[in-house]
Amino acid sequence: MTTLTTPLRDGISPADTAPVLSVRDLRISFPSEAGPVEAVRGVSFDLLPGRTLGIVGESGSGKSATAMGIMGLLPPTAELSGQVLLGGQNLIGLDDRALSRIRGKSIGMVFQDPLSALTPIFSVGRLLSDALRVHQDLSKKAAWEQAVELLDLVGIPDPRNRASAFPHEFSGGMRQRVVIALAIANRPRVLVADEPTTALDVTVQAQILDVLRLAQRETGAGLVLITHDLGVVAGHADDVAVMYAGRLVEKTDVHALFRRPTMPYTARLLAAVPTVDGGVRRPLVPIGGEPPALSGLPDGCPFASRCAVALDACGAEEPELREVTGHGDVACLRAAEIADGTLDPTGGIAPVDGAAGTGRAAGGGDVVLRVEDLVKTFPVTKGAFVKRRVGTLHAVNEVSFELRTGETLGLVGESGSGKTTTLMEILRLRKPEGGRIEIAGREVGASTGSSAATDGSPTDSGGRGRTLRHDVQIVMQDPLGALDPRLPVYQLLAEPLRAVGRDRDAIRSRVHELLTLVGLDASVSDRFPAALSGGQRQRIGIARALATDPKLLALDEPLSALDVSVQAGVINLLGRLKRELGLAYLMVAHDLAVVRYICDRIAVMYLGHIVETGDTETLFSDPKHPYTRALLSAIPIPDPERERTRERIVLKGEQPGATNLPSGCVFIDRCPLYRLADADVRERCRTERPAPRSVPGQQAHAYACHAA
Repeated sequence: MTTLTTPLRDGISPADTAPVLSVRDLRISFPSEAGPVEAVRGVSFDLLPGRTLGIVGESGSGKSATAMGIMGLLPPTAELSGQVLLGGQNLIGLDDRALSRIRGKSIGMVFQDPLSALTPIFSVGRLLSDALRVHQDLSKKAAWEQAVELLDLVGIPDPRNRASAFPHEFSGGMRQRVVIALAIANRPRVLVADEPTTALDVTVQAQILDVLRLAQRETGAGLVLITHDLGVVAGHADDVAVMYAGRLVEKTDVHALFRRPTMPYTARLLAAVPTVDGGVRRPLVPIGGEPPALSGLPDGCPFASRCAVALDACGAEEPELREVTGHGDVACLRAAEIADGTLDPTGGIAPVDGAAGTGRAAGGGDVVLRVEDLVKTFPVTKGAFVKRRVGTLHAVNEVSFELRTGETLGLVGESGSGKTTTLMEILRLRKPEGGRIEIAGREVGASTGSSAATDGSPTDSGGRGRTLRHDVQIVMQDPLGALDPRLPVYQLLAEPLRAVGRDRDAIRSRVHELLTLVGLDASVSDRFPAALSGGQRQRIGIARALATDPKLLALDEPLSALDVSVQAGVINLLGRLKRELGLAYLMVAHDLAVVRYICDRIAVMYLGHIVETGDTETLFSDPKHPYTRALLSAIPIPDPERERTRERIVLKGEQPGATNLPSGCVFIDRCPLYRLADADVRERCRTERPAPRSVPGQQAHAYACHAA
């Protein structure tokens, strides 16, 4: 089996090497109706060649504004002061023409959204060759050859032919590789990566981080890595800077930070991260309250109102960033007490919404959802004006599972594996293309007219549809996009209640009950979605889904758009609601650390097939299918020592399309076991689709693999 060990990197002494980037007292503000928004307030740091500085913090802490200020990509309305020294030259105050000569040559950037970072009308080879010719005296042919070499360096298969392809013809992971190739094309001394893996699957994320490490090694550049994923920081950063309310509140090396965080804010961030190892669900501790508005900040420490160990003095004056012996720089009056271990920076606070995890299902509840041999295909067409069918995309292929009351089932896998399509087929409440779907004892899409439910009671098609719609609801990935921006919270929650015929008094009572249920104050009822925080919006989305007393909630990536602390609060909320209301959850997610925390059972999907299913802890502790093993090994662990020394299974390439499925195992092209198997097993893998088989003594744990 192919494995990769990430070694511990040797530190580079500041005394031996001059910084490639020095930021001094960087300040950035934006105008607003409430006054200047001080997005960045006096940030200073040094970046050494070959080292990685990770910048972490909640949304709105100033991370991306800092990156944009370094690159000179702020809007004209922004006010910028301080120094950004690159090779001794101050970039602050340079005009766009001067900055354009520096960007791409001495400093490169990897953006969060690769599709928006690439010009769609040019091929990737043209984009790369143009970036080379702008800063180097090269002929078109020489630039094209270097572009092909760059694509090969970052792991694009068949780089000579793919250089002629356009950005939309690449997958998300491949597009990010192209953006990295653009960033390193001219061997810059500094790379800035702003959330480079946020929208990627764990396997693709691991590949992209390896490519970033390779790019850094090839160029010798210093890397500023901005991310909210503390597992990524643990595995790839040498030094860490924690930002809050526009300024650095802790700055130290990665090992010291994870071993003993000294700023209470950092400690609370780490306490809110769900971990995937150990099998014990420790309580998640979300940070109470909201970050302060960055216009008209009050005196004192901005974190004081949310801090469990704050003193009266914390509200009088904002503490400066100062050195703590043996740790680093910390902006906290109680840093010395925390550093010597006499004070717990989290204050020993218990979870707000319940105990750890979501609780284990008893396993004996009624079946809320039954899916048998579900099939969904899409036509593949060609032609600009006259469309003709040239193939079939097999999105879901004979998928079967059951979900019981009080249980959570997680569908996991890479993008394109069929998870969301399966979810949408269930929510569509129409007869599926193939197989059958049964919700709360009623078959979806059964014959119209007078008929009978599976429990023998007569029903009609209209009543059946309305009943099913009450029984199953969805919580969407983007809470802002899922809520009508023109309606206040009260109307958003009242709308589904009116649809089911509730009177005005009943609606008023139920809306108050729903807000209390999801832990929100009644005062938010007259506010619009834009005036709510991300966590509050997601709680409103959950409350709206609960309005009709459903039996089943479909959770479509409900936590991916949230900060780690807000995510912890929503995880605890979902666990409490499941215990109190006896709900069943069907969850689609790519964050497997969250999946382990929430789900009772997991179904692993690949190219429309379920390749392994089982109880969560059994599957995490003893995965059988090689694809499951690769997924689990790619999850970042928020522990630098373990993250950098553990073995990881590296899958070559990306998940192929589902238009021409092989006659045998769908995972054969990427399977590490196939390459090591004997001739008989390899022949079976090529010609025979593996059927699910149970692990001896574990009937609930099944996998579909000839070689495992």
